[in-house]
Amino acid sequence: MSKKQGARLPYSISQNFLTSSRTIQRLLNLTDLSREDLVLEIGAGKGHITRALAGRCKTVVSYEIDRELYLRLTPQLPKNVRLYGEDFLRCCLPSTPYKVFANIPFSRTTQILRKLTQSSRPPDAAWLVMEAGAAKRFCGSPRESLGSLLLKPFYNASIVYHFRREDFHPAPHTDAVLLELVRKAVPDIAPSQFKDFSYFVQYGLQNGLFGSQALLSKRQIATALRLAGLPQIERSGDILYIQWLCLFRCWLQFGSRQTKQAPRGKQR
Repeated sequence: MSKKQGARLPYSISQNFLTSSRTIQRLLNLTDLSREDLVLEIGAGKGHITRALAGRCKTVVSYEIDRELYLRLTPQLPKNVRLYGEDFLRCCLPSTPYKVFANIPFSRTTQILRKLTQSSRPPDAAWLVMEAGAAKRFCGSPRESLGSLLLKPFYNASIVYHFRREDFHPAPHTDAVLLELVRKAVPDIAPSQFKDFSYFVQYGLQNGLFGSQALLSKRQIATALRLAGLPQIERSGDILYIQWLCLFRCWLQFGSRQTKQAPRGKQR
């Protein structure tokens, strides 16, 4: 389909729909969704997943930004579905406990993950269809990234299903997986520490953990890891999440006050 001069293509043109009921049921069987759950869906599309969720959960709150799809789907849905023709990224998250199951737009993956997991009302669990490379980065594979490091204090992340490209209509140009996020009963850091943790991680990734601009001295790093029973940082420079967490706690105890005296803008 061609794009007219100055016109904007409908969102549906860039979406890859899951339409097989067998595949959708196989995916739902990988979750712990039940009749007691409120589930949030981002991108109702043609409603195949929406209807399957309605048959399994107490309430489905679904968003579809494509106006044509929204109008077509609205009269077809069960009574326990609340469908909104709005942009999910501009909407409020539920005020009661909820879970998420969604085939999200690949182009908005990072924005959606950030909204869900860094809000004051995060989900208890989420199952998100996304591009395989993005899912691996959020899992910290092959090495930790900013996305994985900001996610892991609060969630356990794992890939639980690998799709065939022909599972989608139309088939995507990249491999896709189902990413599972399960909220930790006890987070590794307090929510009030997230801003400091984010600063520590971003600064460390941009400037390195060693050297004249480092937030901790080489001796502080070695001592903190040794006292925690963790391995020293490899020469390759790859740093495990648990090492980042240990060093963040050390920085909070010994180095954060001196760091905060300097303008953060210059350090970044």
